[in-house]
Amino acid sequence: MHNLHLPEGKKLFFASDCHLGEPDYLTSRERERKVVAWLDEFEDQSAGFFLLGDIFDFWFEYNHVIPKGYVRFLGKLAEITDRGIPVFFFTGNHDMWLFDYFSTELNISVFREPQSFEVNRTILQVGHGDGLGPGQAPYKILKAMFSSQMCQWMFKWLHPNVGFAIANLWSRKSRKHNGVALPFVSAGSEKIFQHCKDTEATYHHDFYVFGHRHLALELPISSNSTYFNVGEWIQGFTFGVYDGANFKLDTFD
Repeated sequence: MHNLHLPEGKKLFFASDCHLGEPDYLTSRERERKVVAWLDEFEDQSAGFFLLGDIFDFWFEYNHVIPKGYVRFLGKLAEITDRGIPVFFFTGNHDMWLFDYFSTELNISVFREPQSFEVNRTILQVGHGDGLGPGQAPYKILKAMFSSQMCQWMFKWLHPNVGFAIANLWSRKSRKHNGVALPFVSAGSEKIFQHCKDTEATYHHDFYVFGHRHLALELPISSNSTYFNVGEWIQGFTFGVYDGANFKLDTFD
């Protein structure tokens, strides 16, 4: 359990699935500018920013090489943490190969699994959301393989030009098959919601906040617990805000 203090008048902000780098340089650059504008807009109000994964469409850190681009975004994150405002980064299925660059260079806390935060006596569980809930055995096996040190070590020996070309091809194929969010049918069909219900049965959280789904959602789990999905930044530009009492979804325009 992580403890956070939320000063009076301050808020926590949550965003996910920006997929910076996709589908091309110019489109990604405009989206990057919008993300930076969002950080600018709420920096003075913020007691912390939560970035819930797939912020990048692909990311891999070699010993002395990181992906080209994203200078404005990375510089803004450095400015925020230099001011003493914490940033929490949760790796997603597209940027799971993020290692120590963010923690050492940007002073950002990096998490690979959902985490619980107690904020002024309110308890939130926060994460990306991929692989949570029942079923999905093939994906869970694939994720375990990609998360293994052996797989990461083998990929590291590829020249960056070759490695990034392979990864970007894989990412484009993944988007072709899974890039469009499935329409909402029912709470029972939502995998992350099922994870939240199972967790709530053993340990209470007031709010569950996830991404990955590419669909902004607010679903009650019980009379005093709610699941929020903060959506995506490709078309919807939705985000979450917690003000110490209430959690809400909003759109940045």
